[in-house]
Amino acid sequence: MNYKAYIYIVTLLISIFALSGVNFDNFIKTNKAIEARILVMLLSIATSYLVTNFITDFINVSSIIKG
Repeated sequence: MNYKAYIYIVTLLISIFALSGVNFDNFIKTNKAIEARILVMLLSIATSYLVTNFITDFINVSSIIKG
């Protein structure tokens, strides 16, 4: 299960990169930059958690199907 930590780090970096391209100006009040950064971090952690679990479950299921 050591590979799960590496997958988590990679997906965290990818989700931070992906969410940095989203314009949150319509959702965040003016002069609330810190809150917007916290929101991006929480969303990226949640996204990377879900993607990591999907990838590891997919690996486990595919190894069960192989035999």
